[in-house]
Amino acid sequence: MSVPTLNGQVIGRAHYATRALLERLLAPSGTTFQQSLALNAVADEGGTADREQVLARLTAGLKTDRAAALSVLAELTDAGLLASSPDAADGVALTPAGRGRQAGIRADVADLTARLYGGLPPEDLAAAARVLTALTARADAELAG
Repeated sequence: MSVPTLNGQVIGRAHYATRALLERLLAPSGTTFQQSLALNAVADEGGTADREQVLARLTAGLKTDRAAALSVLAELTDAGLLASSPDAADGVALTPAGRGRQAGIRADVADLTARLYGGLPPEDLAAAARVLTALTARADAELAG
């Protein structure tokens, strides 16, 4: 089999295949992909984050609008996974249930990542990361322009 030329179709196939696996992994917990990104954004800040930073991460990462990002935060708050931060005026914090959910998802994703990426040469993974990062930056610049 010949090696395909890297293009949007090849990247899209990889994205949709891995996204389908991730959504299958998330389904039993009732967590959406968007919600998992928001939980990760808060967890990455130590469990408490500035609401505007989380919204910026969601809108930039998902290429969505502020209203959709606010809806994700509202869903997580209604589900008892996020709450207003007692330490910051405009912050959000993982609740104990949110911490548990996010930790479980992160562990499951780590297992999935090991299965999918395991055995691939580190230099290939590094090259792919450089190329995809450059493509993302170029696309973001086009979107902003």
